Amino acid sequence: MTWSATERYRLEPAPGGLGLVQDLLNTVSAGLPERPDLLADLTRAQVWADDAVAAWASAMGRPAPTVVVDGADGLRVLRDLRDALGGHAEETGADAGLRLGPDGVVRLEPRGAGAHLVVSLVLAALYEAQQADTRRRLKTCRNPLCRVAFYDRSRNNSGVWHDVKTCGNAANLRAYRARRRERAD
Repeated sequence: MTWSATERYRLEPAPGGLGLVQDLLNTVSAGLPERPDLLADLTRAQVWADDAVAAWASAMGRPAPTVVVDGADGLRVLRDLRDALGGHAEETGADAGLRLGPDGVVRLEPRGAGAHLVVSLVLAALYEAQQADTRRRLKTCRNPLCRVAFYDRSRNNSGVWHDVKTCGNAANLRAYRARRRERAD
């Protein structure tokens, strides 16, 4: 399974459940050239949710739950979560619990139905990524015209562009020219 929203930017997905978070962020209309918003309407949102939940299940080695994006409310829930993750909203919440597995390991167990289940899966993935200290590697491209989410695999976690050729070179060239103009004055 692949993460359809992330794949359209030709990016390697974040590991494990964090791939779901990255994929949700990448549903936004972004990139250069700009790609369509995958949560723009119910049909696109349902296709994305089906693909994303299947990819999550594959990445986590768990059965794929059925998710039905339940109308305008479901779209609003998914968009609000995406906005909250992108720093454009106050907060969001979902129902999740802890479960002791037969192997003695306590696991965060997402709950809910429809779009609320997706919220629960995303928040559980974020919580686990925070515990593993990998959450800080999920970033949004510094180019304000782009906003693509990427997983920073650099040794020192210093990446700022989803793609240096597409976004980094243009920004670096602008900065270089500005410095040259400043020195010439």
